[in-house]
Amino acid sequence: MSKIRILAIPPDTHGVGKYRILDPYKFIGDHYSDEFHIDIALNVEMNDNFFKNYNIVVFHSFIHQTSHEDNIARIKWLKSQGIKTIMDIDDHWSPDHRHPMYHHIRENEMPRKKVEMMKESDYVTCTTEYFANALKKRLNLKNVIVFPNAIDPNESQFQPKPTESDRIRFGWLGGSTHLHDLEQIRGGISVTSNQFENIQFVLCGFDLRGSVTEINPQTGERKVRPIQPMETVWYKYEQIFTDNYKTVDDEYKSYLMNFAQTPEIDVSDKKYRRVWTQPIGRYGSNYNLFDVSLAPVIPSEFNSYKSQLKIIEAGFHKKPIIASETMPYTIDLKTAYKEGKFLNDGNGLLVHENKNHKLWSKYMKLLIENPNMIEDLGNRLYETVKDKYSLVTVSKNRTEFFKTII
Repeated sequence: MSKIRILAIPPDTHGVGKYRILDPYKFIGDHYSDEFHIDIALNVEMNDNFFKNYNIVVFHSFIHQTSHEDNIARIKWLKSQGIKTIMDIDDHWSPDHRHPMYHHIRENEMPRKKVEMMKESDYVTCTTEYFANALKKRLNLKNVIVFPNAIDPNESQFQPKPTESDRIRFGWLGGSTHLHDLEQIRGGISVTSNQFENIQFVLCGFDLRGSVTEINPQTGERKVRPIQPMETVWYKYEQIFTDNYKTVDDEYKSYLMNFAQTPEIDVSDKKYRRVWTQPIGRYGSNYNLFDVSLAPVIPSEFNSYKSQLKIIEAGFHKKPIIASETMPYTIDLKTAYKEGKFLNDGNGLLVHENKNHKLWSKYMKLLIENPNMIEDLGNRLYETVKDKYSLVTVSKNRTEFFKTII
């Protein structure tokens, strides 16, 4: 039997492209080379002959980095040639109004374009069953297949190498679109910081890159300039994690306000630690810098269709997690503490939105005063994710699916 030839087209190399295209298809190419030939292309030329040796074309967001019309025409052409088309999607097709890019996305009609491409494709793949059901019911899509985000257990950044500390460290790791989510833990951080000394809050991913577009209201002239540190969302994040800098002394605050990555100072005795952004191939190592992972998210339709990647990453690092009690986190998390008792079948600590004002600090206090729970809950979460969300398991399922459509 000849090999199944697949062209995989990632949207980028630094974000969603890693988990949805680059990692899974490279893994298949490396481990299933007797049955599959995989090519990964970032910039696909407008040339019919380029596609003719493939059985399947998988893409996330686009095939060609040109117009929407070009992409629709390409999908139709591929189907006319008997080449299967699979569009991957990892997020709600229409953004929440809280999203920083909401107006830009709406103005460029990106939701409509995503829906049109999904409907034109032979198959759609997504991250969770909950999301798949929404795609089927809301958009009337028939062929929706679930392949969750997965971790390669051999990737060094997800092999635990925890650093030692005399403090119990609570950490968050994420991107620049989570200000509303992090606002939920502002009060919990303030209460915990005032109540305990032997703690540290760790903010990972700190990033000052970006620009600001200023428009002259009289002339309409646009000027683009580099964003200033105090204009960034990361400065707002840091205010949350330092209780508006009240948990740091004047000397340390002065150091932080310089926003310089060097010279580095010893932060082991500080209540707050800033960790600068890391490349996509190393960011997961930041889990080694804290003991407990925090995962607040606002309950909303948009957020409910996201993947539970934060749960998966924390699990592979054997970190216990305090998370919002909402989708997608409730897919895998079950509370381990209820009515003053530890539950043997729980694997996390869940905070309902109506109890944000008290449960974040309550659960942090619980782990501070019962440090043996930290290792126990971390191991429980690891057992939950280690097989289900291993790239070994998910890649096997992908290859079996491909065989059924050829």
